[in-house]
Amino acid sequence: MQTEEFTVKNVKCGGCVANIHNGLKDLPGVSSVEVTLAGQVTVRGEGLDRAALTAKLAALGYPVAG
Repeated sequence: MQTEEFTVKNVKCGGCVANIHNGLKDLPGVSSVEVTLAGQVTVRGEGLDRAALTAKLAALGYPVAG
């Protein structure tokens, strides 16, 4: 099992958490997504593409911080 962790910007409410979760959960290889209101995103799965996850987060409006 592979784990990728991110800190993202612009997470302000439960709706943001749901948007991130729903936006990432169906990407190839993703088996679980955890998101906190503090902007911590943890993605677990097999064969995860960190660049694709980062790009999807940015497209959703939650760019990776730093």
